[in-house]
Amino acid sequence: MADQPTLDEFRDECVAFLDANATPRVSEEKKFVWGEGEDDVAMFEEVDREQERRELAEAQAWRAKRFDAGLGYITGATEYGGRELPGNYERLYGSLEAKYEVPNQGFFGIGLGMVAPTIKDHAQDHVKAKYLPALYRGDLVACQLFSEPGAGSDLAGLQCRAERDGDEWLITGQKVWTSGAQYSDIGEIICRTDPDVPKHKGLTGFVIDMKTPGVEVRPLRQMTGGASFNEVFFNEARVPDDHRLGDVSQGWAVALTTLMNERASIGSGGAGGGMGVADVSRLAQMLRHFGLGESAVHRDELMDIYTRFQVAKFTNQRALDKMKAGQLPGPEMSIGKMALTDNLNRTGAFVSSVLGPRMVANTGEWGTYAWSKFICGTPAMRIAGGSDEVLRNIVGERVLGLPKDPGIDSNSAFKDLLKN
Repeated sequence: MADQPTLDEFRDECVAFLDANATPRVSEEKKFVWGEGEDDVAMFEEVDREQERRELAEAQAWRAKRFDAGLGYITGATEYGGRELPGNYERLYGSLEAKYEVPNQGFFGIGLGMVAPTIKDHAQDHVKAKYLPALYRGDLVACQLFSEPGAGSDLAGLQCRAERDGDEWLITGQKVWTSGAQYSDIGEIICRTDPDVPKHKGLTGFVIDMKTPGVEVRPLRQMTGGASFNEVFFNEARVPDDHRLGDVSQGWAVALTTLMNERASIGSGGAGGGMGVADVSRLAQMLRHFGLGESAVHRDELMDIYTRFQVAKFTNQRALDKMKAGQLPGPEMSIGKMALTDNLNRTGAFVSSVLGPRMVANTGEWGTYAWSKFICGTPAMRIAGGSDEVLRNIVGERVLGLPKDPGIDSNSAFKDLLKN
């Protein structure tokens, strides 16, 4: 672009904006000291709904300020409020903003990391114009409506149906494990529109207004005690046909676009899949505090965990760089998601071996029982974004070129049963 600023000019622009609107973080990170500060290491942040609403309002105000300053959709098309700058400009802004105290932007992770890219690739032009600027400005928050009670990892087996009614579709069914549904304005939903064809070929995607009559959101209580997820019910909720994503019965391609972006987002968590726990200082100090600092077995396990997180970090970065260069996410993103869950499981096993009974009995001792929420939250990560088993099949078949895993869909003896 003729008016593209240099990186130095863009840096100056970003710093000027941040200095004028945010408070710099303390330049020197406080060194972690065992027993000091907050010991919360929960997998999912669990806050009450009132606090959540306050934090969302603050987050939206910050995104609006960013967007209005030309820093909210740095790589996006100008027609949608973007700057059409290369990915390294966006990464530069992210690295600079990380040095300032800004409201929690986690509310927008699904909308901007998964739903917005799908709208950009599959929606009609006027729908893109309606939603993309609003999503990137923070005026709207989006959720992903894929999983069902009987169709999680086997997404193509979903039964939530959409039936044509003139220029609208009537959606009836249930979705589950929907993060952020309680505060989302729109959702990306995949429905069955043709039950008489093979299951992958009878799906259609839509953008649905979450305030539409017939949409009901109910919180799901987890074993951690919180309710980070929801189940969503649809009772003939109406969606305009122009809010369809792609062609009728082409929803599988729409879903894959979202899933690959989802696995990229989840797998890259913290640039290494650490979710904030891959801090070797915390784990090393835990060893020393409980008298295991010289244990050769524990030291070896700790360095194995650290090494695996670093390998995941660099592997994910290569894949993300491909995406930021304009290439579509591929099945290799499944590797990042698999590495994340494996690393979290290894971390949980390591912590359990160090703490023993201290982790299951709340004595009030710092850095012990707090880990129980991490352990209870980890199983969810083995499911979110595709179960470990499904992802192994994806990697085996699409990356390694192994034969397709046999299933009932590939057995002709069952095909007639599936239609009935």
